Amino acid sequence: MIQIRPVSDLRNKFPEIESVVQEGEPVYLTKNGYGSMVVMSLEKYAELTDDIEFKLDEADKAAAIDNTRHTHKEVFSKVRERINGGKKLRS
Repeated sequence: MIQIRPVSDLRNKFPEIESVVQEGEPVYLTKNGYGSMVVMSLEKYAELTDDIEFKLDEADKAAAIDNTRHTHKEVFSKVRERINGGKKLRS
């Protein structure tokens, strides 16, 4: 079940929130009725970020070996081409 709580619960009911996140569920905190933050266990956070960290490490290693560099315009142009299936957008 989704846990949505006011941010004040982080101070006032920390053990309850800690128990929920240790079970693997995130807790969504609100401030003045609007979403403010999400609290999750370190294990869940690692699940979300480990693959990204690994890919960034691979990219750093590849960049250290190859001196080829591209401008941001070149990179974003290639990304747009792939997203649009090779079709160029009209300006």
